[in-house]
Amino acid sequence: MWWSSSSAAAGRRAWRAGYYLRRAGLDYIILDAQSQPGGAWRHGWESLRLFSPAEYSPLPGWGMPQQEGEEFSTAGHVVDYLQAYEQRYELRVRRPVRVREVRRAGDRLTVETDDGTWSARYVISATGTWECPYVPDIAGREQFAGRQLHTVHYTSPEDFRGQRVVVVGGGNSAAQILAEVSRVAEATWVTLRPPRLMPDDVNGRVLFGVATRKASGGAGGGVSDLGDIVMVPSVREGRDRGILHARPVFARLTARGVRWADGAAEACDAVIWCTGFRPNLTHLAPLLPGWRHGKVAIEGTRSVDEPRLYLLGYGDWTGSALATLVGAGRTAKATVADIAARLRGSP
Repeated sequence: MWWSSSSAAAGRRAWRAGYYLRRAGLDYIILDAQSQPGGAWRHGWESLRLFSPAEYSPLPGWGMPQQEGEEFSTAGHVVDYLQAYEQRYELRVRRPVRVREVRRAGDRLTVETDDGTWSARYVISATGTWECPYVPDIAGREQFAGRQLHTVHYTSPEDFRGQRVVVVGGGNSAAQILAEVSRVAEATWVTLRPPRLMPDDVNGRVLFGVATRKASGGAGGGVSDLGDIVMVPSVREGRDRGILHARPVFARLTARGVRWADGAAEACDAVIWCTGFRPNLTHLAPLLPGWRHGKVAIEGTRSVDEPRLYLLGYGDWTGSALATLVGAGRTAKATVADIAARLRGSP
């Protein structure tokens, strides 16, 4: 049995599945496109932080150590933890290997990579979304003479010192980037709908508890009902400076800036698109003919079109509360349990 991952975004999803595959005693391999452990955490901006304290950010079997002097762990601390976790559990990882295509081959699946071809009875795809940034098709994008970049390309607010910047997006990334860019630049926040800030006292413990109750079928709403933006220290500081005020999305981009719905124009030097991602499923095209149109039929995390394929970590359509650690952990555990049962002939 083989386990396949082809993207920088595999990160903690890969390690969760690897842990349960190892514990189940299955024959597996993790194919990682990155040259080192850490997944997408190696590619985030300089000040990127976890949304919850280390004690509520564990992988199965071994908790994340608290980072000294930090309430919310830095990206570097997360990378160190993932590397240590891989060594601790001796996970079978081969890298760098990029999966190009997965095809049917009789009673098995063929995984074609840039490092040869692999044969598998089952494949778990956990490529995530990081390599497929989404930018909305707003009029005038090609006319804008300033700089445009997505969250994945953002590194530091110093790149925008003294400029006029428009930050687009209503989630955690947008709020964090806005908070730090606004210290050195004239920043305008733009969202599709009014931003929903979580209460200050909603910390990792609260998010963990809500997600656990939801995943267990308990009453009440999920994490998303609390809001979209966790009030980490940088965002709270930005709120105290009065910069967390969003305008509705502009009607179009112009050569020099943006034009609002009322016809007013505003000049800017850069637009940062914090507008999310789409699933990275190109390698599954031979198995999922409708994926380009957002049509991926699944039962749990198992593909309906190809029952030997499982999809892990692409959004709520592959499991509930996947934005939280408890939700992602439960999904990985259930996926491996289902594969193990089918290999034993009793799904």
